[in-house]
Amino acid sequence: MSNEPRRPGRHFLQIPGPTPVPERILAAMARQILDHRGPEFQKLGKRVLAGVKTLFKTTGHVIIYPSSGTGAWEAALTNTLSPGDRVLMVETGQFAVLWKQMVDRLGLRAEVIQSDWRIGADANEIEAHLKKDKTHSIKAVCVVHNETSTGCRTRLDEVRKAIDAAKHPALLMTDSISGLAAADLRHDEWGIDVTVSGSQKGLMMPPGLSFTAISDKAIAASKTATLARSYFSWDDMLAFNGDGFFPYTPATGLLYGLDEAIKLLHEEGLENVFARHERLGEAVRAAVRAWGLEVNCRDAKYDSPAVTTVLMPDGHNADAFRKLVLETFNMSLGTGLNKLAGKAFRIAHLGDTNELTVLGALTGVEMGLELAGVPHKKGGVQAAMACIADAARPFAKAA
Repeated sequence: MSNEPRRPGRHFLQIPGPTPVPERILAAMARQILDHRGPEFQKLGKRVLAGVKTLFKTTGHVIIYPSSGTGAWEAALTNTLSPGDRVLMVETGQFAVLWKQMVDRLGLRAEVIQSDWRIGADANEIEAHLKKDKTHSIKAVCVVHNETSTGCRTRLDEVRKAIDAAKHPALLMTDSISGLAAADLRHDEWGIDVTVSGSQKGLMMPPGLSFTAISDKAIAASKTATLARSYFSWDDMLAFNGDGFFPYTPATGLLYGLDEAIKLLHEEGLENVFARHERLGEAVRAAVRAWGLEVNCRDAKYDSPAVTTVLMPDGHNADAFRKLVLETFNMSLGTGLNKLAGKAFRIAHLGDTNELTVLGALTGVEMGLELAGVPHKKGGVQAAMACIADAARPFAKAA
């Protein structure tokens, strides 16, 4: 047993993943394991494989791996590309950097459009770069849908239009690990060829499952791609998934949780889920601006509905501030990553969260700013309250 005194109440987990897990999902996972070759598991397998398609808004295949989202990154690349292939990427933040590092390690050739990490991918720059590729040797365009390090979202519909305007055949791949079930995502309508995601963010589950939605064009590319692949081979998965099974032992407990997560999201309604995330994001940003602090995302067009990255004033360390908030108020805030290390902290409004949860988190931040001696104006929580009340007023009148 710990010698530390008990801390009453719950821990405020305000990081952009893993996010808090609803009781219904925890209860669903607390079941005995099924025979993963038996008929009861087959029913579960078919149910989750069909249900997860609705979250991606696709009628195509969604492959479920027992892995983190990093595994789905690797699956996306190794199943569709060959050694030396050119890949166009946009450095929108830390996770774009990490995906690019994987591209390098796999023997692909990354061409990177740089950004200041304060916007999403610029579709006009993508179009201009592709138009220069007269021989169509660029085989894929890889962008991060929601960059959790920066609080910036890429407008995937605009990226699709840019690729079409360039009349370029490159595959469109996106990392929607923190975007799925938080920001609108239309895999089929937006002509995305590979969308990867993970279980521990908008799906409100523990880490451990990754998802790869794939188009017919991506499957066709996999037939001629020559990068080495084994565990992450789509062929093996597709051969078994049609019957509700997997080629190797699946994460049965997490699949129970996924089944329940899909139910929860549809009970709320996907459009309502997206609206809630947008609403909470606006409230958090209203608080930050009222404090006189700066939101990292410099263009509202790219504001993330999942997380807000807050820049610290010069001379004040974000990690020291986060440590004070954790020790004083039992709340975890997201750390700054890479070039934002020590310079920013992140407030998540992602997953199973609501207005009062966010207001509680903002109260902890505002008190923390006071205790840490960070220059700010009072009234950020009040500004968030006003934002939330304005959004709720039409519903209150209707009641």
